[in-house]
Amino acid sequence: MFNSNNTVNIQKANILSQALPYIQEYNGKTIVIKYGGNAMINEELKDTVIKDIVLLNVVGIKVVLVHGGGPDINEFLEKIGKKSKFVNGLRVTDEETIDVVQMVLAGKVNKDIVSLIDKNGGKAVGLCGIDANLLKAKKLELSDGKDIGYVGDIVEVNDDIIKHCLSGGYIPVISTVALGIDDGKTYNVNADLAAAKISVKLKAEKFILITDVPGLLKDKSDEDSLISELKVEEIPRLIEENVITGGMIPKINCCKDAVIGGVHKTHIIDGRVPHSLLLEVFSHEGVGTMIL
Repeated sequence: MFNSNNTVNIQKANILSQALPYIQEYNGKTIVIKYGGNAMINEELKDTVIKDIVLLNVVGIKVVLVHGGGPDINEFLEKIGKKSKFVNGLRVTDEETIDVVQMVLAGKVNKDIVSLIDKNGGKAVGLCGIDANLLKAKKLELSDGKDIGYVGDIVEVNDDIIKHCLSGGYIPVISTVALGIDDGKTYNVNADLAAAKISVKLKAEKFILITDVPGLLKDKSDEDSLISELKVEEIPRLIEENVITGGMIPKINCCKDAVIGGVHKTHIIDGRVPHSLLLEVFSHEGVGTMIL
């Protein structure tokens, strides 16, 4: 005899059954996830994202998690009476600021995420770009000649330590400070760019940017105008037409670079939507914008 509980359970079973082909498709494959935006700030959403990441790992998907931490850095700088400054969306990073960036990203934020993964039954290892020469960078030179301090441009990714963690069933959690390839100094590097370059080096099946926007919109005031699929060759025209503007330009360009570098599919998804990560990986429709 069926009741409402039976109906709910059947629906759950159907959902799991529909996910099976995608679990089989991605089993043993590598997915690089850049984690940032509101999904890192809201505690409830953070818990949901972490549980989704653990689930991906449990069903045999090799997950590499690259994270930002801008709000935490801003908060700490405020506590010591230092104002955050940005040029072209990049943090001006003097000697005092790079110490804070390294401490907050590689320390607090990184270990908080590792702890949350472990709490939810996963296995994680916290890394930063300095560990095992994971990320090598050179000082970023802006076209207008402005000096923004210890901000780096990644020139080399050493994926040995990442592969070692993945082979042991661990989720590498990577904070994006890098070692200077020429001077041995510590550099702050853009987390989106770092994640894209890591995905290329690992020949990842997917590169997913979790942000706090629905994806790329034709009309920024209308979330129903989402562009669900975007081809690389369309990007210059959409920039020229001011469809891709502001902070979306570097995100789209990172996805473009990943695709050109050999990553099969890249995605920008909304971390404010509960389980958006599972919807992207385990459904045909997906969410957000796919660049291919």
